[in-house]
Amino acid sequence: MQNIIKITLFLLMTFPLSAFSQKNNEVIKLTYDDAESFSEGLAGVQRNEKWGFINTKGKEVISLKYDYINDFSNGFSKVRKNGKWGFINKTGKEITPLKYDQIYDFSEGLAEVSLNDKWGFVNANGEEIIPLKYDAVEGFSEELAGASLNGKWGFIDKNGKEIIPFIYEKTNEFTDGLAVVVLNNQGAFIDKTGKEITAFEYDKMQDSSEGFIGVRSNRKWGFIDKTGKKITPLIYDEIKGFSEGLAAVSLNEKWGFINLNGEEVIPLKYEAASNFLDGKAVVYLNGKSGYIDKSENIVIPFNYEFVYNFSEGLAGVAVNGSRGFIDKTGTEVIPLKYYYVNSFSNGVAIVQLNDKYGIIDQTGKELTPIKYDKIYKFKEGVAMVIIDRKKGFIDTTGKEIIPPIYYSAADFNTGLARFNSDGTWYYIDKTGKIVIEIPWVENEDHIIESND
Repeated sequence: MQNIIKITLFLLMTFPLSAFSQKNNEVIKLTYDDAESFSEGLAGVQRNEKWGFINTKGKEVISLKYDYINDFSNGFSKVRKNGKWGFINKTGKEITPLKYDQIYDFSEGLAEVSLNDKWGFVNANGEEIIPLKYDAVEGFSEELAGASLNGKWGFIDKNGKEIIPFIYEKTNEFTDGLAVVVLNNQGAFIDKTGKEITAFEYDKMQDSSEGFIGVRSNRKWGFIDKTGKKITPLIYDEIKGFSEGLAAVSLNEKWGFINLNGEEVIPLKYEAASNFLDGKAVVYLNGKSGYIDKSENIVIPFNYEFVYNFSEGLAGVAVNGSRGFIDKTGTEVIPLKYYYVNSFSNGVAIVQLNDKYGIIDQTGKELTPIKYDKIYKFKEGVAMVIIDRKKGFIDTTGKEIIPPIYYSAADFNTGLARFNSDGTWYYIDKTGKIVIEIPWVENEDHIIESND
Protein backbone atom coordinates (compact mmCIF):
# COMPACT_ATOMS: atom_id res chain seq x y z
CA MET A 1 0.00 0.00 0.00
CA GLN A 2 1.32 3.35 -1.00
CA ASN A 3 1.38 6.09 1.58
CA ILE A 4 2.01 9.73 0.82
CA ILE A 5 3.90 11.36 3.63
CA LYS A 6 4.31 15.10 3.82
CA ILE A 7 7.57 15.92 5.56
CA THR A 8 8.96 19.25 6.72
CA LEU A 9 12.73 18.89 6.53
CA PHE A 10 15.06 20.78 8.80
CA LEU A 11 18.60 20.76 7.45
CA LEU A 12 21.01 20.18 10.28
CA MET A 13 24.33 21.92 10.75
CA THR A 14 27.21 20.05 9.22
CA PHE A 15 29.31 20.44 12.36
CA PRO A 16 28.63 19.27 15.92
CA LEU A 17 26.98 21.79 18.23
CA SER A 18 29.13 20.25 20.94
CA ALA A 19 32.00 22.18 19.42
CA PHE A 20 30.56 25.17 21.28
CA SER A 21 29.91 23.24 24.54
CA GLN A 22 26.27 24.22 24.33
CA LYS A 23 23.06 22.37 25.07
CA ASN A 24 20.34 22.44 22.42
CA ASN A 25 17.77 23.77 24.89
CA GLU A 26 19.83 26.93 25.28
CA VAL A 27 19.19 27.89 21.65
CA ILE A 28 16.19 30.01 20.72
CA LYS A 29 14.70 28.35 17.64
CA LEU A 30 12.55 30.43 15.32
CA THR A 31 10.87 29.82 11.99
CA TYR A 32 11.44 32.39 9.25
CA ASP A 33 12.37 32.29 5.57
CA ASP A 34 15.14 34.89 5.78
CA ALA A 35 16.99 36.99 8.33
CA GLU A 36 19.22 40.07 8.45
CA SER A 37 22.00 41.20 10.79
CA PHE A 38 21.21 43.01 14.04
CA SER A 39 21.28 46.79 14.05
CA GLU A 40 20.59 48.84 17.18
CA GLY A 41 19.36 45.68 18.92
CA LEU A 42 16.90 44.53 16.25
CA ALA A 43 17.20 42.21 13.23
CA GLY A 44 14.94 42.01 10.21
CA VAL A 45 13.21 38.67 9.59
CA GLN A 46 10.98 37.50 6.76
CA ARG A 47 8.23 34.96 6.28
CA ASN A 48 5.99 34.61 3.23
CA GLU A 49 7.70 37.62 1.66
CA LYS A 50 6.77 39.93 4.57
CA TRP A 51 9.33 41.52 6.87
CA GLY A 52 9.41 42.50 10.52
CA PHE A 53 11.94 42.57 13.38
CA ILE A 54 13.09 40.42 16.29
CA ASN A 55 15.14 41.45 19.32
CA THR A 56 18.27 39.74 20.65
CA LYS A 57 16.09 37.40 22.73
CA GLY A 58 14.39 36.16 19.56
CA LYS A 59 11.09 37.90 20.36
CA GLU A 60 9.18 39.23 17.38
CA VAL A 61 8.77 42.85 18.41
CA ILE A 62 7.62 44.29 15.08
CA SER A 63 5.12 42.21 13.14
CA LEU A 64 5.82 40.87 9.65
CA LYS A 65 3.85 43.12 7.34
CA TYR A 66 6.35 45.10 5.27
CA ASP A 67 7.56 44.42 1.73
CA TYR A 68 10.98 45.94 2.40
CA ILE A 69 12.87 47.16 5.46
CA ASN A 70 16.15 48.90 6.27
CA ASP A 71 18.45 48.63 9.26
CA PHE A 72 17.61 50.91 12.16
CA SER A 73 19.53 54.18 12.23
CA ASN A 74 19.20 56.65 15.11
CA GLY A 75 16.15 54.75 16.33
CA PHE A 76 14.23 54.64 13.05
CA SER A 77 13.87 52.24 10.12
CA LYS A 78 12.72 53.07 6.61
CA VAL A 79 10.02 50.58 5.56
CA ARG A 80 8.00 50.01 2.41
CA LYS A 81 4.53 48.56 1.86
CA ASN A 82 2.53 48.52 -1.37
CA GLY A 83 5.20 50.62 -3.05
CA LYS A 84 5.11 53.45 -0.49
CA TRP A 85 7.64 54.38 2.18
CA GLY A 86 7.50 55.59 5.75
CA PHE A 87 9.33 55.45 9.08
CA ILE A 88 8.82 53.18 12.08
CA ASN A 89 10.44 53.42 15.50
CA LYS A 90 11.83 50.53 17.55
CA THR A 91 8.45 49.75 19.07
CA GLY A 92 7.03 49.27 15.58
CA LYS A 93 5.00 52.46 15.66
CA GLU A 94 4.59 54.02 12.23
CA ILE A 95 5.64 57.58 12.93
CA THR A 96 4.65 58.61 9.40
CA PRO A 97 2.00 57.20 7.10
CA LEU A 98 3.48 54.88 4.47
CA LYS A 99 2.74 57.28 1.65
CA TYR A 100 6.05 58.61 0.35
CA ASP A 101 7.80 57.80 -2.94
CA GLN A 102 11.30 58.31 -1.46
CA ILE A 103 12.71 58.94 2.01
CA TYR A 104 16.17 59.42 3.51
CA ASP A 105 17.62 58.93 6.98
CA PHE A 106 17.25 61.59 9.65
CA SER A 107 19.89 64.29 9.88
CA GLU A 108 19.86 66.81 12.72
CA GLY A 109 16.37 65.62 13.68
CA LEU A 110 14.73 65.94 10.25
CA ALA A 111 14.39 63.56 7.31
CA GLU A 112 13.95 64.26 3.61
CA VAL A 113 10.74 62.87 2.09
CA SER A 114 9.28 62.99 -1.40
CA LEU A 115 5.78 62.63 -2.86
CA ASN A 116 4.80 63.30 -6.48
CA ASP A 117 8.29 64.64 -7.26
CA LYS A 118 8.16 67.27 -4.52
CA TRP A 119 10.40 67.26 -1.46
CA GLY A 120 10.12 68.42 2.13
CA PHE A 121 11.02 67.30 5.65
CA VAL A 122 9.42 65.38 8.51
CA ASN A 123 10.46 65.49 12.16
CA ALA A 124 10.88 62.58 14.58
CA ASN A 125 7.15 62.74 15.36
CA GLY A 126 6.31 62.24 11.69
CA GLU A 127 5.04 65.78 11.21
CA GLU A 128 5.67 67.44 7.84
CA ILE A 129 7.50 70.31 9.43
CA ILE A 130 8.64 71.67 6.05
CA PRO A 131 6.05 71.39 3.25
CA LEU A 132 6.72 69.15 0.24
CA LYS A 133 7.10 71.92 -2.32
CA TYR A 134 10.75 71.77 -3.37
CA ASP A 135 12.18 70.17 -6.53
CA ALA A 136 15.13 68.78 -4.52
CA VAL A 137 16.61 69.11 -1.04
CA GLU A 138 19.81 68.19 0.79
CA GLY A 139 20.12 67.03 4.40
CA PHE A 140 20.51 69.55 7.22
CA SER A 141 23.99 70.59 8.28
CA GLU A 142 24.66 73.27 10.89
CA GLU A 143 20.89 73.98 11.10
CA LEU A 144 20.52 74.80 7.37
CA ALA A 145 19.62 72.69 4.32
CA GLY A 146 20.07 73.34 0.63
CA ALA A 147 16.84 73.31 -1.37
CA SER A 148 15.95 73.78 -5.04
CA LEU A 149 12.92 75.58 -6.43
CA ASN A 150 12.31 76.34 -10.11
CA GLY A 151 15.85 75.28 -10.97
CA LYS A 152 17.59 77.53 -8.44
CA TRP A 153 19.14 76.63 -5.08
CA GLY A 154 19.13 78.38 -1.72
CA PHE A 155 18.97 77.49 1.98
CA ILE A 156 16.14 76.96 4.44
CA ASP A 157 16.13 76.60 8.22
CA LYS A 158 14.35 73.93 10.29
CA ASN A 159 11.14 75.98 10.33
CA GLY A 160 11.09 76.06 6.54
CA LYS A 161 12.05 79.74 6.45
CA GLU A 162 14.09 80.62 3.35
CA ILE A 163 17.27 82.07 4.86
CA ILE A 164 19.41 82.41 1.74
CA PRO A 165 17.75 83.35 -1.56
CA PHE A 166 17.17 80.79 -4.32
CA ILE A 167 19.59 82.25 -6.85
CA TYR A 168 22.35 79.66 -7.17
CA GLU A 169 22.98 76.86 -9.66
CA LYS A 170 24.13 74.53 -6.88
CA THR A 171 24.91 74.56 -3.18
CA ASN A 172 26.99 72.40 -0.86
CA GLU A 173 26.33 71.84 2.84
CA PHE A 174 27.66 74.19 5.50
CA THR A 175 30.92 73.24 7.23
CA ASP A 176 32.50 75.44 9.89
CA GLY A 177 30.00 78.18 9.09
CA LEU A 178 30.70 78.36 5.36
CA ALA A 179 29.14 76.77 2.27
CA VAL A 180 30.17 76.59 -1.36
CA VAL A 181 27.68 78.00 -3.87
CA VAL A 182 27.91 77.99 -7.66
CA LEU A 183 26.90 80.71 -10.09
CA ASN A 184 27.82 80.77 -13.79
CA ASN A 185 29.87 77.60 -13.20
CA GLN A 186 32.13 79.42 -10.73
CA GLY A 187 32.23 78.80 -7.00
CA ALA A 188 32.31 81.11 -4.01
CA PHE A 189 31.86 80.85 -0.25
CA ILE A 190 28.93 82.27 1.66
CA ASP A 191 28.33 82.48 5.40
CA LYS A 192 25.11 81.52 7.18
CA THR A 193 23.61 84.98 6.65
CA GLY A 194 24.07 84.57 2.89
CA LYS A 195 26.94 87.04 2.71
CA GLU A 196 29.32 86.20 -0.12
CA ILE A 197 32.71 85.85 1.53
CA THR A 198 34.61 85.49 -1.75
CA ALA A 199 34.08 86.47 -5.35
CA PHE A 200 32.84 83.84 -7.83
CA GLU A 201 36.28 82.98 -9.15
CA TYR A 202 37.07 79.40 -8.09
CA ASP A 203 36.43 76.13 -9.91
CA LYS A 204 37.35 73.84 -7.02
CA MET A 205 37.38 74.25 -3.24
CA GLN A 206 38.45 72.05 -0.35
CA ASP A 207 36.96 71.72 3.11
CA SER A 208 38.25 74.05 5.79
CA SER A 209 41.32 72.93 7.74
CA GLU A 210 42.59 74.87 10.75
CA GLY A 211 40.63 77.90 9.56
CA PHE A 212 41.94 77.92 5.98
CA ILE A 213 40.45 76.72 2.72
CA GLY A 214 42.19 75.40 -0.37
CA VAL A 215 40.87 76.99 -3.58
CA ARG A 216 41.65 76.53 -7.28
CA SER A 217 41.37 78.77 -10.31
CA ASN A 218 42.85 78.20 -13.77
CA ARG A 219 44.30 74.87 -12.53
CA LYS A 220 46.34 76.52 -9.79
CA TRP A 221 45.79 76.14 -6.04
CA GLY A 222 46.27 78.36 -3.03
CA PHE A 223 44.69 79.13 0.35
CA ILE A 224 42.22 81.68 1.63
CA ASP A 225 41.05 82.34 5.19
CA LYS A 226 37.42 82.45 6.31
CA THR A 227 37.13 86.12 5.43
CA GLY A 228 38.08 85.33 1.82
CA LYS A 229 41.55 86.84 2.14
CA LYS A 230 44.24 85.04 0.12
CA ILE A 231 47.08 83.89 2.35
CA THR A 232 49.00 82.48 -0.64
CA PRO A 233 48.92 83.27 -4.32
CA LEU A 234 47.21 80.58 -6.43
CA ILE A 235 50.43 79.12 -7.82
CA TYR A 236 50.55 75.48 -6.71
CA ASP A 237 49.77 72.37 -8.77
CA GLU A 238 48.54 70.43 -5.71
CA ILE A 239 47.92 71.14 -2.06
CA LYS A 240 46.88 69.28 1.08
CA GLY A 241 44.97 70.72 4.01
CA PHE A 242 46.69 72.23 7.03
CA SER A 243 47.70 69.88 9.83
CA GLU A 244 49.57 70.98 12.96
CA GLY A 245 50.09 74.42 11.44
CA LEU A 246 51.68 73.30 8.15
CA ALA A 247 50.30 72.33 4.74
CA ALA A 248 52.00 70.27 2.05
CA VAL A 249 52.12 72.04 -1.34
CA SER A 250 53.48 70.98 -4.74
CA LEU A 251 54.88 72.86 -7.72
CA ASN A 252 56.53 71.29 -10.75
CA GLU A 253 56.23 67.84 -9.10
CA LYS A 254 58.18 68.90 -6.01
CA TRP A 255 56.65 69.06 -2.53
CA GLY A 256 57.33 71.20 0.51
CA PHE A 257 55.41 72.90 3.32
CA ILE A 258 53.93 76.32 4.03
CA ASN A 259 52.92 77.79 7.40
CA LEU A 260 49.73 79.60 8.38
CA ASN A 261 51.15 82.85 6.98
CA GLY A 262 51.62 81.26 3.57
CA GLU A 263 55.41 81.20 3.91
CA GLU A 264 57.34 78.27 2.43
CA VAL A 265 59.10 77.04 5.57
CA ILE A 266 60.23 73.67 4.18
CA PRO A 267 61.52 73.97 0.60
CA LEU A 268 59.74 72.30 -2.30
CA LYS A 269 62.29 69.59 -3.03
CA TYR A 270 60.59 66.32 -2.12
CA GLU A 271 58.98 63.87 -4.54
CA ALA A 272 55.99 63.33 -2.23
CA ALA A 273 54.88 64.41 1.24
CA SER A 274 52.19 63.55 3.78
CA ASN A 275 50.57 65.78 6.36
CA PHE A 276 52.29 66.30 9.71
CA LEU A 277 51.16 64.02 12.54
CA ASP A 278 52.64 64.18 16.05
CA GLY A 279 55.29 66.59 14.78
CA LYS A 280 56.52 64.36 11.94
CA ALA A 281 55.73 63.94 8.24
CA VAL A 282 56.60 61.25 5.70
CA VAL A 283 58.53 62.61 2.70
CA TYR A 284 60.18 60.99 -0.32
CA LEU A 285 63.60 61.91 -1.68
CA ASN A 286 65.52 60.12 -4.44
CA GLY A 287 62.98 57.31 -4.44
CA LYS A 288 63.28 56.62 -0.71
CA SER A 289 61.02 57.64 2.16
CA GLY A 290 61.64 58.73 5.73
CA TYR A 291 60.38 61.16 8.36
CA ILE A 292 61.24 64.80 8.95
CA ASP A 293 60.21 67.12 11.77
CA LYS A 294 58.92 70.68 11.42
CA SER A 295 62.46 72.03 11.32
CA GLU A 296 63.26 69.62 8.47
CA ASN A 297 65.51 67.52 10.65
CA ILE A 298 65.63 63.89 9.51
CA VAL A 299 63.91 61.86 12.22
CA ILE A 300 63.75 58.53 10.37
CA PRO A 301 66.46 58.06 7.68
CA PHE A 302 65.55 57.78 4.01
CA ASN A 303 66.12 54.01 3.89
CA TYR A 304 62.70 52.75 2.89
CA GLU A 305 60.63 52.26 -0.24
CA PHE A 306 57.72 53.64 1.72
CA VAL A 307 56.72 54.34 5.31
CA TYR A 308 53.28 54.15 6.92
CA ASN A 309 52.05 56.71 9.44
CA PHE A 310 52.76 55.82 13.06
CA SER A 311 49.95 54.05 14.88
CA GLU A 312 50.21 53.01 18.52
CA GLY A 313 53.91 53.91 18.48
CA LEU A 314 54.91 51.81 15.46
CA ALA A 315 55.06 52.45 11.72
CA GLY A 316 55.14 49.94 8.89
CA VAL A 317 58.12 50.19 6.52
CA ALA A 318 59.21 48.39 3.36
CA VAL A 319 62.56 47.46 1.79
CA ASN A 320 62.79 45.35 -1.39
CA GLY A 321 59.12 44.44 -1.09
CA SER A 322 59.42 43.13 2.47
CA ARG A 323 57.60 44.87 5.29
CA GLY A 324 58.01 45.18 9.03
CA PHE A 325 57.77 47.85 11.74
CA ILE A 326 59.95 50.56 13.27
CA ASP A 327 59.49 52.51 16.51
CA LYS A 328 59.73 56.29 16.84
CA THR A 329 63.51 56.13 17.19
CA GLY A 330 63.75 54.39 13.81
CA THR A 331 64.69 51.02 15.35
CA GLU A 332 63.34 48.04 13.43
CA VAL A 333 61.41 46.28 16.18
CA ILE A 334 59.56 43.77 13.97
CA PRO A 335 61.64 42.17 11.19
CA LEU A 336 60.97 43.14 7.59
CA LYS A 337 59.76 39.75 6.41
CA TYR A 338 56.10 40.21 5.50
CA TYR A 339 54.58 40.83 2.08
CA TYR A 340 51.91 43.08 3.60
CA VAL A 341 51.31 44.72 6.98
CA ASN A 342 48.42 46.76 8.29
CA SER A 343 48.73 49.53 10.88
CA PHE A 344 48.44 48.55 14.53
CA SER A 345 45.02 48.90 16.14
CA ASN A 346 44.02 47.65 19.58
CA GLY A 347 47.53 46.25 19.98
CA VAL A 348 47.50 43.98 16.92
CA ALA A 349 48.33 44.24 13.23
CA ILE A 350 47.27 42.09 10.30
CA VAL A 351 50.22 40.69 8.31
CA GLN A 352 50.59 38.62 5.14
CA LEU A 353 53.23 36.03 4.28
CA ASN A 354 53.22 33.63 1.31
CA ASP A 355 49.65 34.55 0.38
CA LYS A 356 48.36 33.81 3.90
CA TYR A 357 47.33 36.16 6.71
CA GLY A 358 47.69 36.25 10.49
CA ILE A 359 47.94 38.80 13.30
CA ILE A 360 50.92 39.89 15.38
CA ASP A 361 51.31 41.89 18.58
CA GLN A 362 53.63 44.87 19.12
CA THR A 363 56.55 42.60 20.01
CA GLY A 364 56.20 40.81 16.68
CA LYS A 365 54.75 37.67 18.26
CA GLU A 366 52.45 35.86 15.84
CA LEU A 367 49.19 35.50 17.75
CA THR A 368 47.74 33.25 15.06
CA PRO A 369 49.38 30.93 12.59
CA ILE A 370 49.83 32.68 9.23
CA LYS A 371 47.16 30.47 7.69
CA TYR A 372 44.13 32.53 6.73
CA ASP A 373 43.17 33.43 3.16
CA LYS A 374 41.84 36.76 4.41
CA ILE A 375 41.48 38.70 7.66
CA TYR A 376 39.19 41.71 7.81
CA LYS A 377 39.62 44.69 10.11
CA PHE A 378 38.65 44.26 13.75
CA LYS A 379 35.20 45.45 14.71
CA GLU A 380 33.74 45.22 18.20
CA GLY A 381 36.98 43.50 19.25
CA VAL A 382 36.77 40.66 16.70
CA ALA A 383 37.78 40.14 13.08
CA MET A 384 36.33 37.94 10.38
CA VAL A 385 38.72 35.33 8.97
CA ILE A 386 38.42 33.14 5.86
CA ILE A 387 39.87 29.73 5.03
CA ASP A 388 38.80 27.95 1.83
CA ARG A 389 35.93 30.43 1.46
CA LYS A 390 34.62 29.53 4.92
CA LYS A 391 34.23 32.30 7.47
CA GLY A 392 34.72 32.58 11.20
CA PHE A 393 36.01 35.07 13.78
CA ILE A 394 39.10 35.63 15.92
CA ASP A 395 39.59 37.98 18.86
CA THR A 396 42.57 40.24 19.53
CA THR A 397 44.39 37.41 21.34
CA GLY A 398 44.24 35.35 18.15
CA LYS A 399 41.73 32.88 19.58
CA GLU A 400 39.23 31.46 17.10
CA ILE A 401 36.04 32.29 18.94
CA ILE A 402 34.03 30.99 15.99
CA PRO A 403 35.79 28.45 13.73
CA PRO A 404 35.83 29.24 9.99
CA ILE A 405 33.13 26.76 8.97
CA TYR A 406 30.44 29.00 7.46
CA TYR A 407 30.18 29.98 3.81
CA SER A 408 28.00 32.97 4.69
CA ALA A 409 28.65 35.36 7.58
CA ALA A 410 28.24 39.02 8.51
CA ASP A 411 30.08 41.23 10.98
CA PHE A 412 29.12 41.50 14.63
CA ASN A 413 26.53 44.10 15.51
CA THR A 414 24.95 44.52 18.94
CA GLY A 415 27.16 41.65 20.14
CA LEU A 416 25.79 39.08 17.67
CA ALA A 417 26.96 37.92 14.23
CA ARG A 418 24.77 36.33 11.58
CA PHE A 419 25.78 33.10 9.85
CA ASN A 420 24.17 30.77 7.35
CA SER A 421 24.79 27.06 6.87
CA ASP A 422 22.76 25.08 4.34
CA GLY A 423 20.01 27.68 4.49
CA THR A 424 19.78 27.80 8.29
CA TRP A 425 20.50 31.14 9.94
CA TYR A 426 22.42 31.37 13.22
CA TYR A 427 23.03 34.36 15.48
CA ILE A 428 26.17 33.66 17.51
CA ASP A 429 27.70 35.69 20.34
CA LYS A 430 31.38 36.42 20.93
CA THR A 431 31.84 33.33 23.10
CA GLY A 432 30.81 31.18 20.16
CA LYS A 433 27.41 30.40 21.67
CA ILE A 434 24.52 30.01 19.24
CA VAL A 435 21.85 32.33 20.65
CA ILE A 436 19.20 32.17 17.94
CA GLU A 437 18.67 29.54 15.25
CA ILE A 438 16.31 29.93 12.30
CA PRO A 439 16.22 26.53 10.55
CA TRP A 440 15.74 26.28 6.84
CA VAL A 441 12.36 24.76 6.06
CA GLU A 442 11.67 22.76 2.93
CA ASN A 443 8.58 23.78 1.03
CA GLU A 444 5.68 22.03 2.76
CA ASP A 445 4.51 20.60 -0.56
CA HIS A 446 7.70 18.57 -0.77
CA ILE A 447 6.48 14.96 -0.98
CA ILE A 448 8.30 11.71 -0.34
CA GLU A 449 6.58 8.57 -1.54
CA SER A 450 7.09 5.22 0.15
CA ASN A 451 5.65 1.73 -0.25
CA ASP A 452 4.70 -0.46 2.70
